[in-house]
Amino acid sequence: MKQKSGSLSNLFRISIEIGLFIMSIALAFGQGQYDLLLQGGHVIDAKNKVSGIRDVAVKDGKIAAVADHIDPAKAFKVINVKGLYVTPGLIDIHVHVYASTGEAHSYAGDNSVFPDGFTFRCGVTTVADAGCSGYKNFEDFKTHIIDRSKTRVLAFLNIVGAGMRGPKYEDNLADMDPKPAAAMALKHKGLIIGIKTAHFTGPEWTPVENAVKAGTIAHIPVMVDFGANRPERPISILLTQKLRPGDIYTHMYSGLRNELVDGHANPAFWEGRKRGVIFDVGHGGGSFAWRVAVPIVREDFLPDSISTDLHIGSMNSGMKNMLNLMSKFLALGLSVDDVVVRSTWNPAREIHHEELGNLSVGSPADIAVLRVQHGDFGFLDMYGARMAGHEKFICELTFRDGKLVYDLNGLGRPDWTTLPKNYTNTGDARWDAIRPAHKGSE
Repeated sequence: MKQKSGSLSNLFRISIEIGLFIMSIALAFGQGQYDLLLQGGHVIDAKNKVSGIRDVAVKDGKIAAVADHIDPAKAFKVINVKGLYVTPGLIDIHVHVYASTGEAHSYAGDNSVFPDGFTFRCGVTTVADAGCSGYKNFEDFKTHIIDRSKTRVLAFLNIVGAGMRGPKYEDNLADMDPKPAAAMALKHKGLIIGIKTAHFTGPEWTPVENAVKAGTIAHIPVMVDFGANRPERPISILLTQKLRPGDIYTHMYSGLRNELVDGHANPAFWEGRKRGVIFDVGHGGGSFAWRVAVPIVREDFLPDSISTDLHIGSMNSGMKNMLNLMSKFLALGLSVDDVVVRSTWNPAREIHHEELGNLSVGSPADIAVLRVQHGDFGFLDMYGARMAGHEKFICELTFRDGKLVYDLNGLGRPDWTTLPKNYTNTGDARWDAIRPAHKGSE
């Protein structure tokens, strides 16, 4: 009996030691605390009406706390972001990121880019493809791009079943059936966030009307690139009669469809806004002119959302990228807060994803850390005309679901001189921390 009792006693002691060891490991890795703390930045969160110095804590890919001060001892990793802006991850609702794999290359396919190469480095964590795919090829888009991207990719489904593939397809009225488009949108609810009509050159209202029908069935907004300027379908009728509250007019500063009349914003703009129509920038390679934007902005007709119309042409011309475009609006006289709300919370609401575009506790920890650089800069429009500016957004850090995906200057990393001779990454799911390498590795 004594031997048996001693064995039990030893087992009990070993169990206690194992338990204490597990507890020490859990504490060492911040179990029950924060994975990340961004300390001392200027937080801009329009949803929660926050614009000031705050700390932001992240746990398990979600925003865990936003406060004047959070104890750094509670965080696994602390990054000092004093002097920088901390915003929700930017949301760009007009991009082109799908090339059709159908019988011919699409118009969008010739110009599209793969999202991850153009998003995180600009603080963008969510994009919406603007009509590259229709109901016939959306699932190919999903398989080959959406499901493979680290960027959150959503989509406006083209009312044209074949998608954005040039005039032969986009002028085909027979391929604009609202029922299968709506059915595809309902099948992928939340992923397909709207219906798109674009580039139509004919006189008919059919593309707009059928897009609205599909949007009504699926309970999602319509985005309109109004195509050729036709007297049979004036912009005034589009904005005051055809579009519903919550539908989106993109390319608002192009000047190609009478957005500017006698040096002033088209009166239909004001009526459309009263009606609840959303006005989106959609810069692109040919849809933003200073001679249009300047007088309209001076009249205080500002965009609801700032979007790039990202594609190969626009990224290599006047638009360049999301931050360059946002900087143009600083040059136009908007404040940093004005620009950020139009790049985060406003677009999140427009696409009915209100879990995004904010830093509320429990929201996905999509975060951009931005610097406003001061100097002498120049910004180009679609014609190559230059406007001088003295402020420019730079992205320092981007987090997607709490994971660091872009770090311009290594703000979140140790200096190499402080590390052991051999070092590597831990592969830690919360933070890609650095550790000594295995013995013998060089």
